[in-house]
Amino acid sequence: MKGSGIRPQHLSSLKFSIFKRCYLKPAQIREPFDKFLVQCNSQITKHGREGNIQQSEAIFRQLSRKSVVSYTAMLTAYSQNGQLAKARMVFEEMPYKSTAAYNAMITAYVRNGCKVDEAFSLFSQMGERNEVSFGAIITGFLKAGMLGKAGDLYGVMPIEWRDPICSNAMINGFLKSGKLEQAIHIFNGMVKRDIVSWSSMVDGFCKERRIIEAKELFDKMPERNVVTWTSIVDGYMNNGLFKDGFDLFIRMRREGIVAVNPNIMTVMFEACGNFGVLREGLQMHSLVLRMGFVMDVFLGNSIITMYCRCGYVDEGNAVFQSISKKDIVSWNSLIAGYIQHKEIEKAYELFEMMPKRDSISWTTIISGYLGIGEVERSIQLFKMMPEKDDIAWTAVISGFVDMEMCDEAFTWFIEMLRDSVHASSLTLSIMLSASACLATLRAGTQIHGLLVKKGMEYELCVQNSLVSMYSKCGNVAEAYNIFKKINAPNIVSINSMITGFAQNGLGEEAVKLFAKIQAENFKPNEITFLAVLSACVHEGLVEQGCEYFNSMKSLYGLEPGPDHYACMVDLLGRAGLLDEATDLIQSSTIEPHSGVWGALLGSSRNHFRLDLANVAAQRLTELDPANATPYVVLSDLYDIMGARKDGNQIRLLKEILRVKKNPGCSWIQ
Repeated sequence: MKGSGIRPQHLSSLKFSIFKRCYLKPAQIREPFDKFLVQCNSQITKHGREGNIQQSEAIFRQLSRKSVVSYTAMLTAYSQNGQLAKARMVFEEMPYKSTAAYNAMITAYVRNGCKVDEAFSLFSQMGERNEVSFGAIITGFLKAGMLGKAGDLYGVMPIEWRDPICSNAMINGFLKSGKLEQAIHIFNGMVKRDIVSWSSMVDGFCKERRIIEAKELFDKMPERNVVTWTSIVDGYMNNGLFKDGFDLFIRMRREGIVAVNPNIMTVMFEACGNFGVLREGLQMHSLVLRMGFVMDVFLGNSIITMYCRCGYVDEGNAVFQSISKKDIVSWNSLIAGYIQHKEIEKAYELFEMMPKRDSISWTTIISGYLGIGEVERSIQLFKMMPEKDDIAWTAVISGFVDMEMCDEAFTWFIEMLRDSVHASSLTLSIMLSASACLATLRAGTQIHGLLVKKGMEYELCVQNSLVSMYSKCGNVAEAYNIFKKINAPNIVSINSMITGFAQNGLGEEAVKLFAKIQAENFKPNEITFLAVLSACVHEGLVEQGCEYFNSMKSLYGLEPGPDHYACMVDLLGRAGLLDEATDLIQSSTIEPHSGVWGALLGSSRNHFRLDLANVAAQRLTELDPANATPYVVLSDLYDIMGARKDGNQIRLLKEILRVKKNPGCSWIQ
């Protein structure tokens, strides 16, 4: 030793023990090899990992001589079994503390309740640190949501220790916080990348819907594992690209380098269910059987859900029966399947048989009865529910809104607040829909104020509901102000705003917004076209409306529905192009509903086309015999045309058939 003039080999064992504590750094100490001690340390570690902490303690206590490895093994065993105080006690008893011991104690604090302050205190005391030390404390900061502190520490640590462990931790931290660009910066700066680095970035791009970049990165990977394949397949499926995702799965199978596992099969079953593709779902089920996968509960649940979503509940039930150890998700999945296909009694029988129920079980069956209009039964079940959370309350409120019983929805919402139940952003969004249903701007504004108070006003689903509510209540200027503040509008946002403009007589603004989204390559859907066609009707934009209608199929592959035809008949009819409107109805491949014939009847009256009015009235009475409109319109038109006798005959027929016109109504808020 420099400056001491002493050589360790010249000392007795006792003196050497004192010497090493006083003069040697932990890294310089070399414990004499003891085969028995090594075996005991190994047993302490083994029993700790298996949860047999008493066995670890017994071996540790019986050791006459303990090495630094013994202490570290016991410390780690306590940590793995959640006994943090005892782990710290062992740490403090250590004659000297190695870097490995510090690392073990720091890791213990991070893993058990993420006590990052205590972990960082130990980290600060360390004489010597290594990449494991930095990795443990950076992971701790990230688990605690302290991304800034993790980044600061990452910035000052030795560069050669960053990759890949600490860099991977930072990438995952940034991705979980939605900061993809920062994750890309870390990834691009890495000298050593492993499969975790690549897989994390592929998954990050997929979750941000940047699927092209995800695929480019995936194709550059030097090697791939099943996690990587699962991420890219799931990414395509979640972005609505089923065929591409399915083709990637087939490619993985053909390459044969990576084996299929239950996780990727669960992704495939979920996708088949979401897209309603039974044929591919059957292929996946057949593959599972051929490969001899054990029908574990997670895989089984995904197969049940797939069959139910594809409309084959009996097949879902067969899979349910084949699962030996069902969990609560298995029961809930099949109950939801029966409810989805209106087999409420079978769902309730299953609900009654459940060994244990959770909030989802109760909420699903309550929603099922509300869905078929059995309000009393659903309320009875709700009152029987042992613990009512915000999800259950929201389900009941949502059921009333869906049935347009919006006054009742407000009553239940107030009751929910009186019970001190937290109103989520979803609950408040539904209450905005209730306000829009009743056109109660004052109530809607109060809900908006509550959202601001709770800091929820910038959530996308809330912003969309606010746009819709203000539009339906006539305050389209406020609706547009909120729309402009949406950071990344989705198709619901755009549809709500275009519909708002159209409903409030601002057809030009609706058409301009539609043109804007077309220029930005934003793909419209059926609802978007319905909104813009309605705007064209109000503005009398016949040529533009026809262009939009034709582009549905030619440009976007969308099949026009009865409501689109109704809009077009109304548009052509108002312009006096009644023959063209009739030709459009006759060329339709779908059966026109009452709205189509109602539009033709109204236009025929306005343009005195008695021949077409008779045809439209006849079809309307066939579709809706209790509707008085065709009788009233046709009799008035006969009067206008000077055929009062015919008009009176139609009125008499209306009285004989006891068809009554619904009286008009209005209300003052």
